[in-house]
Amino acid sequence: MSSTNGRVAIVTGGARGIGAAVAGRLSADGFGVAVLDLDEEACAPVVRGITEAGGKALAVGVDVADEKAVKDAVARVAEQLGAPTVLVNNAGITRDNLLFKMSVDEWDSVMGVHLRGSFLMTRAVQRYMTEAGWGRIVSLSSTSALGNRGQVNYAAAKAGLQGFTKTLAIELGKFGVTANAIAPGFIETDMTVATAARMGVEFEQLKKAAVTQIPVGRTGTPDDIAHAVSFLVSEGAGFVSGQVLYVAGGPRG
Repeated sequence: MSSTNGRVAIVTGGARGIGAAVAGRLSADGFGVAVLDLDEEACAPVVRGITEAGGKALAVGVDVADEKAVKDAVARVAEQLGAPTVLVNNAGITRDNLLFKMSVDEWDSVMGVHLRGSFLMTRAVQRYMTEAGWGRIVSLSSTSALGNRGQVNYAAAKAGLQGFTKTLAIELGKFGVTANAIAPGFIETDMTVATAARMGVEFEQLKKAAVTQIPVGRTGTPDDIAHAVSFLVSEGAGFVSGQVLYVAGGPRG
């Protein structure tokens, strides 16, 4: 049995974009994958793709900001797929606005999904990791953590996840659990399409402008992030913990 076969990973926000790519990659690496998203039906295509390729997957609908829903979802994963020892905190939303226009609801919604959600998911899953003496936690931050106009809520949440990650690494390291964060740059997803719409520009125009600032000369794809997650959850990454990996086509941070 390889180091990944028989292990179970949870990917939040797994129905599309980065989450879907991560789920598919982890399945290819040999993990059973629980695909979590707000709408369970939306996870079905991802689960179907994994199972048709010979993998094991489970769709679970959950609001990651709801404490009871998270507890129930993780228990369901453990019962139906197996004890989860990999967690990818990918669920996220944007509610962009300039500070003076931003409502409390726009602030709270973003904090609830990114920070509260990652806290609740990690707290629920870590006991399976510590019992197994092995675990991997990867949380999705962003280059917006360095500051981004119109995203004071999102930037604060993504910066918060970096501190969250570093503290997890300190607390859980002695149990064989690593915690790392990935901070994507410009990735072609529904979220960046929405950003273009908010700015009042065509998506292709936004991409072209972004490319001029990216040393490798292209924008990123969900698969770029999935490959990075694949490394960080691998057996070989056991000495990498508390780090923030900027996957942005050039130096950041």
